[in-house]
Amino acid sequence: MSDESKISVCNLYKIFGENPQGALEKVRAGMGKAELQSETGHVLGLNNINVDMPTGKTTVIMGLSGSGKSTLIRHLNRLIEPTAGEVYVNGENILDYNEHRLRRLRQAEMSMVFQKFALLPHRTVLENAGMSWAIEGKNRKQYAEEATRWLNRVGLEGQGGQYPAQLSGGMQQRVGIARALTSNSDIMLMDEAFSALDPLIRTDMQDLLIELQDELSKTVVFITHDLDEALKLADHLVILKDGFVVQQGEPQDILLNPNDPYIEAFVSDINRARVLRVRSVMKVTSDTPQEIAGEVDANDTLESVIATSQGDTTKNYRVMRNGRQVGVLHMRDLVRALVPRVASDASGEWMLEK
Repeated sequence: MSDESKISVCNLYKIFGENPQGALEKVRAGMGKAELQSETGHVLGLNNINVDMPTGKTTVIMGLSGSGKSTLIRHLNRLIEPTAGEVYVNGENILDYNEHRLRRLRQAEMSMVFQKFALLPHRTVLENAGMSWAIEGKNRKQYAEEATRWLNRVGLEGQGGQYPAQLSGGMQQRVGIARALTSNSDIMLMDEAFSALDPLIRTDMQDLLIELQDELSKTVVFITHDLDEALKLADHLVILKDGFVVQQGEPQDILLNPNDPYIEAFVSDINRARVLRVRSVMKVTSDTPQEIAGEVDANDTLESVIATSQGDTTKNYRVMRNGRQVGVLHMRDLVRALVPRVASDASGEWMLEK
């Protein structure tokens, strides 16, 4: 486990069926998901997962339906028991926890935001937000100030006396986020938290999460099947298929360097100009070329630079971060980055798609 990791998943397997240990031997010998189910009737949920989730960052786990992403997140608080493997939180293997210690993990160290909101309809918004405190035996008077603070922070000022049914879907999910924040846990698990929302509301919620992360630096584990959402939110991106990790890493690097046809298919329709950042395509240097058209920030999107340059591919820009030059962006390199790359042959060489 890395010193910078809040959560580490090591050699994790999950097999559903009557004899998972027997099926595990076949999986370790190389049997895949479809063959395992056909031959044994067992379902391979997770296949040798190894992921380090960095402290204070957002790890996004994505994949299509049945890829294992929701199964994985439920191992992080032991809502599901693994067939084999280890899950470390703050350096401790949670599979060694007794019932009391596990309850403490779920109540105080991890919070969860659900797709279907999971609010109690007979309790007010304030009471829902303060649920973690109520579970610990504290009364409304004790948690009201803290719950109100987070309700206000997520844009629900004055809504504490309402009931969930009186709120829109987006507002209900804000209550769910306020509830997670009121618990003061270091880790937030978010399972398809925004997928039930309308597109515009979903975008607002994504922006809110990014804003909160800038302030709070929680360790967030976010599940989604939407690549645009994943690329927007992730510091570390993990892409699953049939229960195993196809590729993981910094989202910009995955987009520029897909290592598998499955990943290539995922990223092929992405608006690369809107997603890629200057830092990913710049030349790292403190030297300044003679002809400079201006300055851009390392985190600017390529789309914004194209607008600034008015499409002139001959221009060069100094790339700045916190008032200091960190590189130079040549517009011709920007244009190359907009063209998807594919594996050219078995040697692993790369070429520009024609």
